[in-house]
Amino acid sequence: MSLVERKRQLVRDELSEAALQLVAFQGFDDTTIDQMAAAAGVSRRTFFRYFQSKEDVIIEFLSDLGRKLRTALQSRPESEPPAEAVRQALRVFTDKFWEHPEKSSRLARVTVETPALLGRYLERQVAWKATMTEELARRMAVDPDTTLEPAVLVAVAFAAFDTALMCWAREPAQDLNALVEECFTLAFR
Repeated sequence: MSLVERKRQLVRDELSEAALQLVAFQGFDDTTIDQMAAAAGVSRRTFFRYFQSKEDVIIEFLSDLGRKLRTALQSRPESEPPAEAVRQALRVFTDKFWEHPEKSSRLARVTVETPALLGRYLERQVAWKATMTEELARRMAVDPDTTLEPAVLVAVAFAAFDTALMCWAREPAQDLNALVEECFTLAFR
């Protein structure tokens, strides 16, 4: 990566972090693009060089997690049962959330309570599910176009994860990992 690329990535990361902090503590609707830019020490024009909208700041954060999700599934032991491999791969989200639990719970709440963000989150999930299904099918040595099992396992895993996430967003004092475990246990009895 060249010096220019590293500098651009640094500015993007700073903008993203400042915007996420503001949204987490002020709410999505009460946070403006001007506030996001000011918090990162850049102009409004610079903001638009990196993001098309304030929704994109949140979605970019989710995109990074989505890329890590496939890598996490690929790194699971091949001998691990498929449902367990997917459950463990989804720890990418919970591990990231525990780096900054207060901010993460606020962002989760903002995401599930803001229709535009929830829609973008679910839109991203479609791509994540397709990627996870493809990788899970490879692990199971089946054709994802003719065998439903990988897609169903991934869909159920995301339903369990989303249920835990929404409970946690409403009551962040709960242990997210415990909620995920409980939801997976119920889903995969």
